[in-house]
Amino acid sequence: MEVTEQIQRLAEKHLNEGQFIVEVIASLKKTPNKLIVILDGDKGVTIDDCANLSRVLSDALDKMGFLKGAYMLEVSTPGLDHPLKLNRQYHKNIGRKVRVKRADNTVEGLLVKVTEDGISVEQETGKGKKKEIKEVRIPFVEIDKTFVLVTFK
Repeated sequence: MEVTEQIQRLAEKHLNEGQFIVEVIASLKKTPNKLIVILDGDKGVTIDDCANLSRVLSDALDKMGFLKGAYMLEVSTPGLDHPLKLNRQYHKNIGRKVRVKRADNTVEGLLVKVTEDGISVEQETGKGKKKEIKEVRIPFVEIDKTFVLVTFK
C-alpha cells in the first residue's frame, strides 16, 4: 500500500461526521518529508477542524514510527485554486458558478445537477432579449478540471 493511502486511511479514522479527505500529497524525496492532507466537509470545515486533525494525525504518525526522520504535516481545506476531485465535492457546490475545463473547450455556468457519471451546468449565452440559458451535460470522463468561481453579487 502506498504511503498516501496509508495516511488517508489513518486520517479517515479521526474525521467528524460529514468530513472527508479529498487528497493526501506526500513529498518524501527531500528532508524534511512533507505531507499535505486536504480536508473537506459536506457543510465545510473550520480552522479548528484542520488543527485537531493535524494534532491527532501527527501523534498517530509519531507513535507508529511510520516516517523515518523529520516531517512537516499540513492539514488544510481545498481552497479556490484546488479543483474539485470527488463527486461529493460537486454535490456540495450545486448552485454555485463553476468553470469546467475539457480537452476541447471550457464551460462556465451554474452547477445545477450531479449524477454518478457527470454534471449539468446552466450556461448563459447572449445578452438582453437574445439571452438564452441552456443546460450543458458533461460526463466526468470528459472533465480535465473543475473550479468553483467566486462571484461578488
